[in-house]
Amino acid sequence: MSRKPLKVNDSAWLYAESHRTPMQVGMLATFAVPEDRPDFVRDLVARWRDVREYSSPFNYLLKMAPVPSWKELEPEQIDLDYHFRHSALPSPGSQRELGVLVSRLHSAKMDRRYPLWECHIIEGISDPDQPGHQWSMYMKVHHSQIDGVGGIRLLKRIFSADPEHRDMLPPWAVGTHGPDQSGLPPRERTVVPVQRAEAPITAAVASASAVVGSLGRTYSESLIGTQDADRAVPFRAPKTVFNGRIHTPRRFATQHYPIERMRAVAAATGGSLNDVFLAICGGAMRRYLTEIGTLPSESLIANVPVSVREAGDGAAVGNAITFLYSSLGTDVAAPVERIRAIQASTKLGKERLPQVGTLAMDAYTAVLMGPFLSQAILGFGGRGRPASNVVISNVPGPSEPRYLDGSRLEEIYPVSLLFNGQALNITAVSYDGEFNIGFTGCRDSIPSLQKIAVNAGEELVALEAALKLHR
Repeated sequence: MSRKPLKVNDSAWLYAESHRTPMQVGMLATFAVPEDRPDFVRDLVARWRDVREYSSPFNYLLKMAPVPSWKELEPEQIDLDYHFRHSALPSPGSQRELGVLVSRLHSAKMDRRYPLWECHIIEGISDPDQPGHQWSMYMKVHHSQIDGVGGIRLLKRIFSADPEHRDMLPPWAVGTHGPDQSGLPPRERTVVPVQRAEAPITAAVASASAVVGSLGRTYSESLIGTQDADRAVPFRAPKTVFNGRIHTPRRFATQHYPIERMRAVAAATGGSLNDVFLAICGGAMRRYLTEIGTLPSESLIANVPVSVREAGDGAAVGNAITFLYSSLGTDVAAPVERIRAIQASTKLGKERLPQVGTLAMDAYTAVLMGPFLSQAILGFGGRGRPASNVVISNVPGPSEPRYLDGSRLEEIYPVSLLFNGQALNITAVSYDGEFNIGFTGCRDSIPSLQKIAVNAGEELVALEAALKLHR
């Protein structure tokens, strides 16, 4: 059977993994049970259990020797009962109970003797007015196989834009090479433009020069500091309660807002939706640290993943991301002044990214994240000054409603990973006019994670009030 060697940047997630720091990313999708099909979940689970076809990456088994690679398994070699699981919340199942279950499921490191994915169907979610009216699907996949943009591409293939679409295949049969069930043409998005040059040698020299120059400036400023107060660089972040050693148990919390509210703030401040996202996160963390009396005088710094997939690259397997560093303005009390500081910082961060092709960008990312990942691999993370205080990511999702066998997707939240030294991750996915935020935290480091989620909503209100925006 064929083997597919991993890229260096994908392999790093495997070497950084431990029982305390499982390197997996997840998705929590909640659906409405069709009114005319009360047995929808039971029937879906029964039908999916009979589907024994697998598409990548769901048929990949990890082999670490002689080099990390994926071995493609035959269908009969995959134990579906291990990967596909059916659960129910005790009645009446609340959102809190759903969060507790997902927190527990996401805490467990996946067994490398099996393909690195799980799919959980969870029923019994209700509210006082409509008992049992919702169900959820929680999935997790190893980060060495998929990043945020790749995950959204899979989601778009798995769920349909057609509410009448029936007999839809499960995620493992669709994957990246199975039938596309979306009913829509693929839409690609490139965040960082890729440099094209006619002469390959000239292009290689220019790319190497751009990469070396950017890394040289970044790490020289990490060592001696920067003259520009708005520029954020790695390993200059103040140490906080978010940046110590972590333990296995996780907490998971959510928030969601209409995208139009955030776009209105972005328009009023002349920035982007992502600037608003960083501002409400920075404000939420400032409030939390102020409440426990540990707010540092220096601004917290965010590590912000950036997609670098080329236009036309339809692959979902593997990672195609780099990172920029941004101030979160936590040293600024006024919300509008804070977002201005963040805008200035993200602008400088984007300017520092080299405008190069895929291979050169992979090399840039490997060197940029080398010290951070080395700490994680060697077990030193959380003992010294952190590279950043928090990872904050924003991934655009489907703009139109999606369905699974006629069951409408109501909400979708990302569930992310943590490192020693990084006890909090905040990731957002937009969907059907809503901005959905998943807060993943170390249970011991952040015992009141829900407060940060609530604070984020209050910060959005504070921004709207300061800008005199009417909801």
